[in-house]
Amino acid sequence: MSDRYVIPPPPQAALAVKGSSEKFPVRRIWCVGRNYIEHIREMGQDERAPPFFFAKPADAIVPDGSVVPYPPLTKDMHHEVELVVALKSGGLNIKPEKANDCIWGYGVGIDLTRRDLQIASREVKRPWEIGKAFDASAPCGPLVPASEIGHPTKGRITLKVNGQIRQDGDLNQMIWNVPETIWKLSEMVELAAGDIIMTGTPAGVGQVNVGDKIECEVEGVGSLTVTIGKPKA
Repeated sequence: MSDRYVIPPPPQAALAVKGSSEKFPVRRIWCVGRNYIEHIREMGQDERAPPFFFAKPADAIVPDGSVVPYPPLTKDMHHEVELVVALKSGGLNIKPEKANDCIWGYGVGIDLTRRDLQIASREVKRPWEIGKAFDASAPCGPLVPASEIGHPTKGRITLKVNGQIRQDGDLNQMIWNVPETIWKLSEMVELAAGDIIMTGTPAGVGQVNVGDKIECEVEGVGSLTVTIGKPKA
């Protein structure tokens, strides 16, 4: 007998797959905080600290080409371009040398952040969710399978706003690389197929406003373009 629900179940969050009509179902979104040293310095934080993680809801995903409504309660929304890692399997305590075996593919994402709300929460030692986990806060481009591109450890990662470069780094600048990130996260929670990990952002984060066009690219992986739209009524 199939399950019956008292209300219609929400749609399955999913990411597009480049060159395919199939989609990648998303279970959870995990984000790594401060994983590029120049970004740590620009935020005035301890560059020797171990990695830490926060989450966004799966339905915060918006696809390439979308218009992202400017969110409520903020006057300082920031962009953070990131390499996205999509898992096909998981587990607890995954060792770095086994971590790549869990990866289905890679993409490009933006961790949109209500910076004023994040900082206000941080200053009173409250959770970051109000600044990080809002609606449409996780634009993500199409995934490309690791079977096609391998496991990138270097490559330019950039973000433009209205044609002007804001962020310009390289994947090899990560403090904790992708296998190490999976290892450390899997010490804390059991990872599973459908999880995606946003792996941190290089220096150059900054404010975006209504009407801004954001263009991102990770060399050898893909691209993502979104526009910031008017707030929802």
